[in-house]
Amino acid sequence: MSWTADQWVLHFDRLADQDFTVVDGAFPDGETERLLAFATSHVHADDLHDAGIGADGDFQMDRRVRSDRVLWLEPERDRSISFFFTRMGDLMRLLNQLCFLGLSGHEFHLAHYPRGTFYRRHIDRFRHRNNRQISVVVYLNPAWRPGDGGELVLYQAGGKKVVEPLFGRMVLFRSDRLEHEVMETHVDRLAITGWMLYQPPGLGFLG
Repeated sequence: MSWTADQWVLHFDRLADQDFTVVDGAFPDGETERLLAFATSHVHADDLHDAGIGADGDFQMDRRVRSDRVLWLEPERDRSISFFFTRMGDLMRLLNQLCFLGLSGHEFHLAHYPRGTFYRRHIDRFRHRNNRQISVVVYLNPAWRPGDGGELVLYQAGGKKVVEPLFGRMVLFRSDRLEHEVMETHVDRLAITGWMLYQPPGLGFLG
């Protein structure tokens, strides 16, 4: 997909109408392969740590709720994937241009779900920190097949949407509106997950 306004209008319309959109082929194949190589190298080096839930004083470790492992990404350190941060900056710019969201930053981490792990139903907004506006997930699973598990389930008033974690697929959804979960995975599952942030809160036609 081209990273121009014309190419993203339909996806942003879907985001406004249904609080989520699924973008296949968002990155050129070569870039997706580089993200996979980056993620795999860190998993093999055991650079990730057990993920927690909550923030600040509410932070806790609870493997009954969340059992994946994560590595927070830093543009200055992770220069081998500088193109990814450029793409996310472009995405933020397009969201501001077309959706008037007032976004001012983003944060991302690498998420590894070894087989048997999951993330129970939750919402991405913290109780005492509400600057996450748009959740972003980029899947890095080239061999995923039905039955492998690890699907993303988005819960809406009219039902639920199940999203398969296909290689190169990107999902955008409203951080403050959609409860969601990662189903138990039966094979290793990799993704880059993060959030488009705004300051101050309360801007945008999606509200």
